[in-house]
Amino acid sequence: MKFAYLIMGNFDDKTDKAEIHNGIAQIIGVANIEEAIKVVQRLQNEGVNCIELCGAFGEEGARKIIEATDNKLPIGYVVHLKEQNDVYKAAFSH
Repeated sequence: MKFAYLIMGNFDDKTDKAEIHNGIAQIIGVANIEEAIKVVQRLQNEGVNCIELCGAFGEEGARKIIEATDNKLPIGYVVHLKEQNDVYKAAFSH
């Protein structure tokens, strides 16, 4: 199985990426949802079987990615427990 993890922030998908096990697992940085859609469609065409998204995508972003792949790939996104809201807010407010 080939899978990819997308992170969203101040990234460029052409340069902010890495892979292990000859591309079986990839991590790719994207700047926004529009860039992510292009990347996931390319990944789908390349035979990636599963995509995980960082929490910055949120539910709405995950739904856009699912739609972009015609709901043919498992798409997940990272979330955290409510008890950690303050910790996350502190970590990402810089």
